[in-house]
Amino acid sequence: MGETLRTVFCGSSGCWSKIGKICSSGFLAIICPCSCLNHILVISVDIILLFFLLLILIYKPSATKILSPQQSLSFSTMLNYAAFLNGSLGLVYLGLGFWIVGEKLIEENTILHLHGWLMVLLQGFTWFFLGLAVRFKRHQLPHIAGLRLCSVLAFFIAGFHCVTSFWEAIVGDAVSFKMILDVMSFPGAILLMFCTFSGPKYAGADSEIDGAAFYAPLPGEGGSGGDKINSDASLPPFEKAGLISRLSFWWLNSLMKKGKEKTLEDKDIPQLRREDRAEMCYLMFIEQQNKQKKKQSLDSPSILSTILLWQWKQILISGFFALMKVLTLSIGPLFLRAFILVAEGKEAFKYEGFALTGGLFLTKCLESLSERQWFFRTRLIGLQVRSFLSAAIYQKQLKLSNPAKGLYSPAQIVSFVTIDAYKIGEYPYWFHQIWSTSLQLCLALLIIYYSVGLATIAALFVVILTVVVNSPVGRLQHKYQKMLMGTQDKRLKAFTEALTNMKILKLYAWETHFKNVIERLRKEEFKWLLSVLSQKGYIVILFWSSPIVVSAVTYWACYFLGTTLSASNVFTFMASLSIAQESIRLIPDVISAFIEAKISLDRIAKFLDAPELQNKHVRKMGDGKQLEESIFIKSNRISWEDNSTRATLRNINLVVKPGEKVAICGEVGSGKSTLLAALLGEVPHVDGIVRVYGKIAYVSQTAWIPTGTIQENILFGSAMDPYRYREAIEKCALVKDLEMLPFGDLTEIGERGVNLSGGQKQRVQLARALYQDADVYLLDDPFSAVDAHTATNLFNVSTVLLCQKLCYAFRVNANACCGQEYVMGALSMKTVILVTHQVDFLPAFDLVLLMSEGEILQAATYDQLMHSSQEFQDLVNAHNAMVGSERQPEHDSTQKSKIRKGEIQKIYTEKQLRETSGEQLIKKEEREMGDTGLKPYLQYLEYSKGFLYFFLSTLSHVIFVVGQLVQNYWLAANVQNFSVSQLKLIAVYTGIGLSLSFFSSLRSFFVVLLGLGASQSIFSTLLSSFFRAPMSFYDSTPLGRILSRVSSDLSVVDLDVAFKFSFAVGAAINTYASFGVLAILAWEFVFVILPTIYLSILIQRYYLATGKELMRINGTTKSFVASHLAESIAGAMTIRAFGEEDRHFSKNLDFIDINASPFFYNFTANEWLIQRLEILCAIVLSSSALALTSLHTSASKSGFIGMALSYGLSMNVFLVFSVQNQCHLANMIVSVERLEQYTNIPSEAPEVIESNRPPVSWPAIGEVEIYDLKVRYRLNAPLVLQGISCKFGGGQKIGIVGRTGSGKTTLISALFRLVEPTEGQIIIDGINISTIGLHDLRSRLGIIPQEPTLFSGSIRCNLDPLSLHTDEEIWEVLEKCQLRGAVQEKKEGLDSLGMKHHTHRYHSSDSKTLANNRSVCPSVVLDGSNWSMGQRQLFCLGRALLKRSRILVLDEATASIDNATDSILQKTIRTEFADCTVITVAHRIPTVMDCTMVLAISDGKLVEYDEPMKLIKKEGSLFGQLVKEYWSHSSNGSNTSGDWL
Repeated sequence: MGETLRTVFCGSSGCWSKIGKICSSGFLAIICPCSCLNHILVISVDIILLFFLLLILIYKPSATKILSPQQSLSFSTMLNYAAFLNGSLGLVYLGLGFWIVGEKLIEENTILHLHGWLMVLLQGFTWFFLGLAVRFKRHQLPHIAGLRLCSVLAFFIAGFHCVTSFWEAIVGDAVSFKMILDVMSFPGAILLMFCTFSGPKYAGADSEIDGAAFYAPLPGEGGSGGDKINSDASLPPFEKAGLISRLSFWWLNSLMKKGKEKTLEDKDIPQLRREDRAEMCYLMFIEQQNKQKKKQSLDSPSILSTILLWQWKQILISGFFALMKVLTLSIGPLFLRAFILVAEGKEAFKYEGFALTGGLFLTKCLESLSERQWFFRTRLIGLQVRSFLSAAIYQKQLKLSNPAKGLYSPAQIVSFVTIDAYKIGEYPYWFHQIWSTSLQLCLALLIIYYSVGLATIAALFVVILTVVVNSPVGRLQHKYQKMLMGTQDKRLKAFTEALTNMKILKLYAWETHFKNVIERLRKEEFKWLLSVLSQKGYIVILFWSSPIVVSAVTYWACYFLGTTLSASNVFTFMASLSIAQESIRLIPDVISAFIEAKISLDRIAKFLDAPELQNKHVRKMGDGKQLEESIFIKSNRISWEDNSTRATLRNINLVVKPGEKVAICGEVGSGKSTLLAALLGEVPHVDGIVRVYGKIAYVSQTAWIPTGTIQENILFGSAMDPYRYREAIEKCALVKDLEMLPFGDLTEIGERGVNLSGGQKQRVQLARALYQDADVYLLDDPFSAVDAHTATNLFNVSTVLLCQKLCYAFRVNANACCGQEYVMGALSMKTVILVTHQVDFLPAFDLVLLMSEGEILQAATYDQLMHSSQEFQDLVNAHNAMVGSERQPEHDSTQKSKIRKGEIQKIYTEKQLRETSGEQLIKKEEREMGDTGLKPYLQYLEYSKGFLYFFLSTLSHVIFVVGQLVQNYWLAANVQNFSVSQLKLIAVYTGIGLSLSFFSSLRSFFVVLLGLGASQSIFSTLLSSFFRAPMSFYDSTPLGRILSRVSSDLSVVDLDVAFKFSFAVGAAINTYASFGVLAILAWEFVFVILPTIYLSILIQRYYLATGKELMRINGTTKSFVASHLAESIAGAMTIRAFGEEDRHFSKNLDFIDINASPFFYNFTANEWLIQRLEILCAIVLSSSALALTSLHTSASKSGFIGMALSYGLSMNVFLVFSVQNQCHLANMIVSVERLEQYTNIPSEAPEVIESNRPPVSWPAIGEVEIYDLKVRYRLNAPLVLQGISCKFGGGQKIGIVGRTGSGKTTLISALFRLVEPTEGQIIIDGINISTIGLHDLRSRLGIIPQEPTLFSGSIRCNLDPLSLHTDEEIWEVLEKCQLRGAVQEKKEGLDSLGMKHHTHRYHSSDSKTLANNRSVCPSVVLDGSNWSMGQRQLFCLGRALLKRSRILVLDEATASIDNATDSILQKTIRTEFADCTVITVAHRIPTVMDCTMVLAISDGKLVEYDEPMKLIKKEGSLFGQLVKEYWSHSSNGSNTSGDWL
């Protein structure tokens, strides 16, 4: 009975005759996939699995926990993949089983010998029910132990099948469709087991999850919020997509269609999923980091380990798809062997060719699906990591301590986001290439071993040798890349400093010098760029040549070992090598990506570990109780530097009660601003106690006006209150200014407030502070930039408006606030600290602090100080001396207009409804639109012999490809030609291979030359364009737009474009060569190949319509991130002072998402395109394989069939590589487009006109004649100067006065030709300045600008960057500028690189890390922020004294220095420039009282021009009115504080 059953089930032998001897018994009978014993084992396990699966499907648990919506959505995707894959495999197994049964009935009329088809059917039912269980029991999945057990059994049985099938294919020298199914079942089992053992947490099971987020309202409850969350219409298309749609990227079709129909705009791009947005990425990372910190109490977790723990699930899923891709790709050579056997008439069954064709097609489709999901998911991981890093960098710079800030320039911090974060974000795309390439090589070597035997050892030796040789090259590449990024930071820092202060460079005629400095830095950077590209070229040569060397060495090993070469083993070997070589050729990119990512991660990690501000505890919010003090300071030492011998502030004891008004005065550099900084928590080292109670409003000495409307700048994140807003504008004297602007308060302000005057910027700042309902107001000398009348108004605002805000808050009649008694009462609830050099304000304050050399000399009322302090008397007497003894007997008291609340509301409403006309200053960033064709590629090649190098590199590659064809043809034609000896066959093959290596080297050499030449030429053109651009360009272009180009875009051009250009062209040639081989060897399929090529081009064009616009939008939105970051770095102190860190961080997150969205849809579109092209290739390959094996043509020789199929199998890889490189190149060429936009900026007039150069001694007299001068800043803009005509005599002292915004600075700009006259002319000493070169003009004029600017470096380079003067001359000038003592304190004097001056805003480190860098800190840091504003103005005066121009312009040169110093300096100017024409723009009337003539301007018109005393006596004189206002303002200085109030 048993024997009969065995015969019915197994027959006499279930093994193929070829291996029947080894599988008949013993262990081999178990592992042999065709043995009956093997089948019995599998059937037994399948029956057990089916039993458990049926129980799972039938069993219904009594209580089912439901997944939260977000968890269910994210986790069901993975389960759906598992269900789809396993269910599909089950159906295919079932189909194969029934087909086998049918074949047995037809051929043998019996179904006996059950083990074969029964096992296949049971496999089908098992995998099908696994798919069903996953699909319908997914919500209960984590709680079903039986399914977990099933997944483990399925994993082992699938792994067993995979291994035994590979063994059977290699040993049995045959491939069957069942083997392919067995191999494919293993990835499905892995995915299923991953799903069951890493199931999601349930809502309510995790205390860390906020249940409110998942709350769904019951029927009848208000559920608008829930409707909004669950509404499909508000979800991104990716989030709504189902399984099939996600696998095929079908969900992207709507965007692709829209891109084809119209040019995409920012608003057309859908949002990201919530989990892909920057906020969620940042929170998830921080949560993971906190978990690690709990486990590692001592060591801070590294960024890399945290990222890996955060993303481990996604890494595993993408790795699973990478594994599937490798396995399906490695099956290809087995198919080739089977097709060759079929062509030789050795098929295993009748229709094996058709079965193999179907299997090949399905395998290629699965390969495409898995690779696309692999790349898509790793790109998505990279996007999330990049978004998190960008957010973390922004958050860090808001917390960065001032000492640490000295080590990281704004340009460097911006480059962390625009370059480093992007490089790290690119790395996950390459991550799986490391192990997948190794696995692919191992599988290839395994197949090669059974093709050529022991000769495989030679191939392995060459592979190992290649890796060993590459090891030192990789280390060098790391070193060169690190040095390159370091020099890049230096160049970016200098570039940023020059661009930020371009107006100053033009005024001083220093553009050429600074341009040369940047060129020198670029030269140093270029040296390392040459090394990086050369190493990259060497690596490319190494890995492109290694497959040639491997094949040659392997064949020689076969020759010496006596292995016979046949079509079957040769082309199986060639197919394996051909498939593996594309992965090998990617190794240089993997190495480069790894090195770049590692360096970038180290740089960012170091930045994120930099010291942060430690004094946030300074602020204390009130608890609602009456406070006894508003400010409390008791400190022996307050210092910017930890170990400095001299503290910035010493022995500070101060108590300020709520409502008190305190003024701080003292000479330049006495520590006034540092005291305010200590109150803000900015000073790192405080020995003692500093406390501030309540909300703070802060006005900085240097105005910080971020890009945006005036309204946005005033509100600064607060809710709009129309009445309070209008009051702030009124009290800050902004009403008239807003009426002059085309959009009123909705006018966009350029970066750093470029389209506002200095006074307007300060008034906007003060309005911003006044609009806040703060408790403590810290004002750092905000009145120095405005005229006396406005200063008086603003000073009253700082008191009166505080009262009015309080009244409004309590609904009290605001008009009553103007009464003196009520104001005094209201101000008792507000605290005001004012740093000022204007003695006129001091009587109004309850307390005046007199500071000197970092100490408070005295603290008392104005009257008490006048009686008790000689130093204070000297300060007041200096002011009185400047004002003069002559007083007007009467003056008009300034009356504040009282505006009713209803009238204010009406005015505000009218302004909001007013139709705007004209254009905003800041325009939308330009980008190329539509299909630009070959234009950007040709533009790139036009630089520095680009066409020549490109032609030579392409020619070398064409020869390389043709050589490969010849090499393979030689093998195909002669491998079975017995008239050609094996020695000759291999020798010729090797000779051709050596020549191919030579041409591969040539190609890399020319590509490196192409990249270096184009990069340097583009940079030089760009640099010249920037330095020749007019100021109007910088006024309307945010710095971030420029920085994103000179950092990330230029980096792409430097490192990537040339190689991607070469690779894209080379891969296209390879692809068309594959098509050509198939067409030649099976000419009938030209009719299939040509339509395929046509469809490929059609699909690619369809893609490019969307893809290019997405990449362009990605470039412009990157500028938003860079601009906002750069602005926030500049205004970090103000942001912190107002407590607006969260709002700005949230705004930054929005900008990151706006930039990430087009990037996400762009790389998704790449996968969409490639997947469709791969399906086309699978159709061509399958049909070609069937034709070659079925049609009896001359190409049916097994050698040519092997050659054709080896090319056909790699065609998929070639096409993917080609399209990927073309897509990458199309994306990268956008960087060339963006750079090209700024290489053609309209230039200023020539620097030098050789035919009309002025004499060397010009101007000798200094006479200036202005005729009907009209100026407008932009075309169609209103005239700023409206027909001014006057004459300045040589040697005269000219004073220019007028209200803030009247056009004084514009007149100076016209004199220096920063803006060209619309009409009229300016003549200096008989020469029309419009007829000479700009350098000749500006270098002959001297100026002390309104905004004092210092550059990072030494004292010498700031005073005399052109090295035209001796040390003695510089020391003499420093003496005259009252700076000699401060500079002499430095160890190295003029060339000092130490930082020991006690007025530094930031110093060397307060940590060990920063202390190591102290020696390289310049004595003048970026923006000169380690010197006080007054000291910076003194340095600017020193420049003018060194230059000694015949014409000197003082644009409010002494606004930020005390009266005593100002008096000394005015005498110095009068003495040193006695014979020169001095043009003084002043807000302080005494500055111009001793001028020869006074020019009064109002609204851009010349109102009067005469001697000052005549104008004073003239009735109705504007100058006389200004003098009265100033004297009125100054007279109050001798009255009591009550006069002010």
